[in-house]
Amino acid sequence: MTLTAGVAVSQWPDTRRIARGGCAPATAAGSHDLKKRRAGMVSSMASMGEPCDRKKLQCRFLYAAAASSSSQSDRSREGHGKTLRFNLYQQETVNKTSYMVVDGVAGAAASQTTTPFGTVYVFRDDLTVRADRSSRVAGVVEGGSITTSFDGLSSLSMGKITVNHRGHRGSLSVLGGTHNTRPSDCPVVGGTGDFAYAVGYVRTSPVDFRGSTLTIKVEFHLFWPPYARRAPTSK
Repeated sequence: MTLTAGVAVSQWPDTRRIARGGCAPATAAGSHDLKKRRAGMVSSMASMGEPCDRKKLQCRFLYAAAASSSSQSDRSREGHGKTLRFNLYQQETVNKTSYMVVDGVAGAAASQTTTPFGTVYVFRDDLTVRADRSSRVAGVVEGGSITTSFDGLSSLSMGKITVNHRGHRGSLSVLGGTHNTRPSDCPVVGGTGDFAYAVGYVRTSPVDFRGSTLTIKVEFHLFWPPYARRAPTSK
């Protein structure tokens, strides 16, 4: 009687002759091979060291991973870019540093604080380090404005601000809406020199009206994106 196709019971290998941990018959050669395999396993375990050594190795891996994560975080923080804030004062004198070149057509009449709708002004005013008109000149602002409200108080203004102040030299271009009697923010749309790739805004606030003279506080709020450090600059 057979239990497997073509193999008689008498032909089954004696299970007692199968070596532990192996599949070959327990011959002298098989026993020798088994000893060699056991010796290899013991050698492999010895190469790994004691359990405490393996724990030290795991700790080294964890420390290396934490150090890599920390360095990436540091690089991320460094990539936030830089900021710069400072103030200057625009000194304007009507019919000397600023002129009306187009008369407005409607709305408010011309006064110290208002101009008719459509009025066009051009200007080139000094920028001083203090509100005092006799203080040191640190730059110049040149540009123009168009009255865009019928109450005569709001304008669309554009300008180029050239600065040589506190070790910073270059220019900023601004474009935006301004108000004649309260603070206004104009976006920075470009820059050159030390202000290349700067973004942010410039806030203007009237400080003093005296006849034909006007003093305006100019606050610079600038930011350089992370890519600015790798961007090309003019020589």
